Amino acid sequence: MASLKELFEFSLFKIAKAPLSILSRKLCLALGQTLGLAFYYLDKKHRLIALANLKIAFGKELPSSELKRIARNSFMHFGKTLMDIIKLPQLKEEKINTLINVEGEENLLKALREKKGVLPFSAHYGSWEIAMSFFTTKGKLSGVARALDNKLLEKELLKLRTSHGSRIIYKHQAAKKILRSLQAGEMVAFLIDQNVLRRQAVFVDFFGKKAATTPSLASFSLKTKSPLIPVFCYPTSSHAYHIKIFSPLSITLEGNYNQDVLKITQICTKIIENQIRKNPDYWLWFHNRWKTRPEEEEA
Repeated sequence: MASLKELFEFSLFKIAKAPLSILSRKLCLALGQTLGLAFYYLDKKHRLIALANLKIAFGKELPSSELKRIARNSFMHFGKTLMDIIKLPQLKEEKINTLINVEGEENLLKALREKKGVLPFSAHYGSWEIAMSFFTTKGKLSGVARALDNKLLEKELLKLRTSHGSRIIYKHQAAKKILRSLQAGEMVAFLIDQNVLRRQAVFVDFFGKKAATTPSLASFSLKTKSPLIPVFCYPTSSHAYHIKIFSPLSITLEGNYNQDVLKITQICTKIIENQIRKNPDYWLWFHNRWKTRPEEEEA
């Protein structure tokens, strides 16, 4: 049974969502940007997390005024991204195709033809939901995700995320479903840029500091031999998006499972860092990425 807090959050979301269905996408994006800016100033906790993270990543390279600008832009960007997620069910396939420019589509198609399954991976950067909507036009796709604590909101989010045919595999039920999907030659997408608990993590370098990172992507790659394909989707002018699909990674393995998991995870994380460096405005800086610390740091 839902708590009063969950019911309140759910009701607030439904009330806020209702008028958005009749507004144009352009107006919704402008509203999302404004709300994002408002949250930058009103949500002190997450503003400070964003600025602390930016100091870790760019503190030696950029002045504090630039770090604040990036943080503001990140809040505004994700306000717009939320609006696009809410509007997704209204966007037909033809409409989505007019909003995106795809680079490297042949890399995905070639990998799919091999029928070994495909492991696209990305980050909370740009608009990953738009990328997933495009990928569903090329084959069956599942995204690995953690469910929201609020089950009522999660049910609503699930409807939005799967409105174009993708499926969600929740982390607590992931292993068998992921293996089954990959063995069937399908795509399973991972976002690997979020903090995880120490017992679930491998620690890799991210902007010069150790970050607790899920080993799941690397583990499934080793088990299935499915190709790893970096994918990033980010805004361009006129409210459109560019999707860049990289060539499958070619990684020389060490022959030791734990070492190989660490090596693959580090390589994938470095690719994400390099993309964020190109335009840091589009990454989720207000997530506490470096929260979990290695045991030796706390000794």
